Amino acid sequence: MGANDTPFLKGQMLIAMPTLMDPNFIRSVTCICEHTMAGAVGIVINHHHPLLTAGEIFKELKINCIDQAESIPVFLGGPVHIGEIFILHGPPFHWEGCLQITASLALSNTRDILEAIALGRAPRSFIIALGCAGWGKGQLESEILANVWLTCPLTETLLFNSPIETRWDEAMKMVGVDPAFLSGTAGSA
Repeated sequence: MGANDTPFLKGQMLIAMPTLMDPNFIRSVTCICEHTMAGAVGIVINHHHPLLTAGEIFKELKINCIDQAESIPVFLGGPVHIGEIFILHGPPFHWEGCLQITASLALSNTRDILEAIALGRAPRSFIIALGCAGWGKGQLESEILANVWLTCPLTETLLFNSPIETRWDEAMKMVGVDPAFLSGTAGSA
C-alpha cells in the first residue's frame, strides 16, 4: 500500500478494547472527526460529565437560555483541549467554523451554534463535549495495530439515539463481538 493509499478513518468510530485502561478511554466509543497524515481528532461519545450540564456552560459564557436547554448533558470528549467546547451535530451546517465529517454529520465549536442550542434552535441531533481526543502522526495507526481499538462505520443511531451507558456494548455488537466473551488478558492457543 502506498503513502496515498492510507486508510483514513474520518467518519468512523473507534471502540476501545477492554485492555485499554487509560481512564479517558475505558470502554469508550469515539467518533473520528478528522484523520490525515498529520494525525487524528475525535470526540468520545459515551462518557458524560458527571456534574456539568449545558446550563452551567451557558451561564459561564453569559448566554441566555431556555429552561429545557439547562439540563442538556455535557460529554467528556477527550483529554485534549479540555477547556474547549465541541458540538458534534447533524444538519444544518451553516455555523461558523463548521467541519463537515460526513454528508450528515459535522463538528462545530463556535458561539453561534451554542447560542442556537441555548435558545432551542439547535440542530435536531447534537452532542456537547468538553475536550477532544487527539493523536499525532502515525499514533492512531500504531494503536490500532497494537489492538487497542476496533473500528467500524459511524451510525447516527448509536451516536444520537442510543442510551449513553449502552453505546460501547452496542458498538461492539456492531462489529460482531459479544462483550460478554471479551477478556482483558492475552493468551495463546
